[in-house]
Amino acid sequence: MTPAGGNSQDDMRVSTGLPGLDDVLDGLRIGDNVVWRVTDLDDYRRFVTPFIESAASAGRRIIYLRFGQHPPLVSAKANIHIENIDALGGFEAFTGKVWRLIEEHGRGAFYVCDCLSDLLNAWATDAMVGNFFRVVCPFLFELDTVAWFALYPDRHSRTTLDRIRRTTQVMVDVHRLGDDVQIQPIKAWRRQSPTMFLPHREHQGRFVPITDSSDATRLQAGLELAQLNRQPLLDYWDRLFLQVADALESNKETQIADIKDRVLNVLISRDPRMLELARRYLSLEDLLAIRARMIGSGYIGGKAAGMLLARSILLTNQPDIWQEALEPHDSSYLGSDSYYSFLVHNGLWPAIMRQRSPEGYFTEAAELHESLMTGSFPPEIRAELERLLDHYGQYPILVRSSSLQEDGFGNAFAGKYDSIFLVNQGPPELRLSALEDAIRQVYASTMSKDALVYRKQRGLDQREEPMALLIQRVNGRFHGRYYLPDAAGVGVSRNTFAWDTSMDSEAGMVRLVMGLGTRAVDRIEGDHACVMALDFPSRQPFRNQDESYRFSQHLLDVLDLNEGKLNTLPLSLLTQEIPDLPLKYLGEIDQPASRRAEELNLHAPVWRLTFQALVRGSRFISRLSSLLKTLEAGYLHPVDVEFTLRLDDAGEPAFNLVQCRPLATIGESAAAAIPSEIPGRQLFFQTRGHFMGGNINLRIQRVIRVDAAVYSRLSVSERYEVARLIGEQVRTADGKTMLIGPGRWGTSSPELGVPVRFADIAGVSVLIEVAEMEGDMVPDLSYGSHFFQDLVETGIAYVALFPNGRNCTYQPELLPGTPADISKITPENSLQTFDLREGSLQLTGDVVSQNLVCYFTDEQPSF
Repeated sequence: MTPAGGNSQDDMRVSTGLPGLDDVLDGLRIGDNVVWRVTDLDDYRRFVTPFIESAASAGRRIIYLRFGQHPPLVSAKANIHIENIDALGGFEAFTGKVWRLIEEHGRGAFYVCDCLSDLLNAWATDAMVGNFFRVVCPFLFELDTVAWFALYPDRHSRTTLDRIRRTTQVMVDVHRLGDDVQIQPIKAWRRQSPTMFLPHREHQGRFVPITDSSDATRLQAGLELAQLNRQPLLDYWDRLFLQVADALESNKETQIADIKDRVLNVLISRDPRMLELARRYLSLEDLLAIRARMIGSGYIGGKAAGMLLARSILLTNQPDIWQEALEPHDSSYLGSDSYYSFLVHNGLWPAIMRQRSPEGYFTEAAELHESLMTGSFPPEIRAELERLLDHYGQYPILVRSSSLQEDGFGNAFAGKYDSIFLVNQGPPELRLSALEDAIRQVYASTMSKDALVYRKQRGLDQREEPMALLIQRVNGRFHGRYYLPDAAGVGVSRNTFAWDTSMDSEAGMVRLVMGLGTRAVDRIEGDHACVMALDFPSRQPFRNQDESYRFSQHLLDVLDLNEGKLNTLPLSLLTQEIPDLPLKYLGEIDQPASRRAEELNLHAPVWRLTFQALVRGSRFISRLSSLLKTLEAGYLHPVDVEFTLRLDDAGEPAFNLVQCRPLATIGESAAAAIPSEIPGRQLFFQTRGHFMGGNINLRIQRVIRVDAAVYSRLSVSERYEVARLIGEQVRTADGKTMLIGPGRWGTSSPELGVPVRFADIAGVSVLIEVAEMEGDMVPDLSYGSHFFQDLVETGIAYVALFPNGRNCTYQPELLPGTPADISKITPENSLQTFDLREGSLQLTGDVVSQNLVCYFTDEQPSF
């Protein structure tokens, strides 16, 4: 839509440089964007030259935005500033660069731009060309500029042409039929004449309107005849996939290789390692299948690409196993261009530019988050979302983030962006509204503090990170009012948290739950997933059966169709309400607890989810081991996968692979020597196992410790204040910092530990969880969880200390300084900070022997 405002007074007039053309258009106005639709760029060049000469003679600043592949329109002159801009960096980088250039050159500058159609070669999508114009045109208008653009109309869709026409102030068609060249104004905002919008033929410097309809009709007939063999007005994206179909039909290797590379670079990834995987494992048929399930254009994002690549690696390398054992997926994709279209449609580009600035990176995010939560969708996207819901019917669906950088090598973004379960019940309009809300929430999560901090820490804050979406049918079964899969889990091909020296780190590990996989990927509060080393799946780090039952899963995440949301429910309740749960394959009966329940007239039997029946009675372990080894070999890198299980009548599992990404690993260095004898007055702590970080060799310069005796007596609000104070201290820490606290770091339940956000503690070198406070606060690394991923990617070593357990020593009294005064129950008094830059605290761990010691190299004085 053309911006409101403007000024049509004589002092606001600008010449085109051709008096005859000025007569036709009634001149130009300050603020005009002028779009020339041509079939030959020389026709645009012919009009650009007198415009520049006229502007230069009037003393105007002239900026030439050079981004096309065609020969330059303008040669370097003293009064012309040439800005070379690379469009290959993507829509956001290019548009952001142009925006900032316009800001720098300020009011009153005149612009000449290369042919917009050349942007298609860089972006492969017509919609983004229209979005670029809709972003810069109003900004140029606002700054009282005059800007000229050209495009080839037959290379764009009608939708894009219409949007450009609605946005610009002036649009002129140049018709060429042999030597007969005519111009026809299509739009001239706030000006008109009886003949302005007729075709005009140039004659002796004047442009004469063709007032004879017969003459105009003959010209039009000739133009249409010349265009008979041209493709219809299709989006460049659609034409690209028509070429894919043509290449398949031709069966020519060079043609297939060329078009495949072009598509992979605009659909799958920009990461060279991901692209190499895609070249090996994705066929042209696969790419056409993706396009058939896609809304919009652009990238499908890292999460979707990883899932598809993993499935193809398995089916290519082990078809005899996975043709049978791998469930077909039912996924759809909302392309990354739809994210940008959403921003442009809601007028949010100025806010994006403010947020992308160094000073606005954090400060502008909250307002932008709110705007993303309340935005509306372009009509063409809404229509496609309606069709998508028709496809899924009333099966629950999962709306998952799949940003460009997500799940790539070195950048998992684990838990940084939202994923939303939808029960997908009710009338179509209600289901569409819920889907739109979910998409908005995922979009808005790009502005969360954790996501922003993560990108900043990893040097990604100025890199393009558009959000695509992976929309999947939730794998599971209806059980009355509840919907859930039989089981779900996270598998990793390397076990870097082995608790037994006989375990092989290369065998891998699994974190398994019954019900939805949210309890496998998120840190569970007050409950436990089942963790198994794949080489010793029946060996657990528990002292007896009672302890194994106590630390088993008691709560299930399910989709509650009646309440319309994800609910967490006790296993004991679900065993009463759902008679056909596959418990005999996933659990075992706790006989003593069952007898006690019967005596109390409670529901029996009592089931415990140990998953040992699945281990002993099926091919689950062998198949998961094979899956992880095959994917690691395909990726040439350790991997992390998420999956659900569907059990048949014999308890044999079929896998639904929902995610695969390169596993972040640390601790690849050689082992450091651990002293054979450490005097007791120098030993801060020692543990056998229960640490993660590979071979550790750190000189600690600062220790921040939460005193459990004080912390246990704080209120909930005061415990959150402790978390805030820790964040302040960590952000100002200088040197390698060790953070020690009771129970679980990052918990959302303050009674179980310290409720910090990961962004608040990301600067530490070592994170230590201590079992303190009378057993209420128990460490839990939650291997494979998002919190675990954060630790690994950031290179933070993790230690769990059980002072009352075997093979563990912990002497916090050796830290130099005054002990906390437990009579002063305040958040400030619960924190102790020890500056050891002049000291000698050493942390050394050997991943092979599973020994970890932290000791003072000099004996500590008594306090």
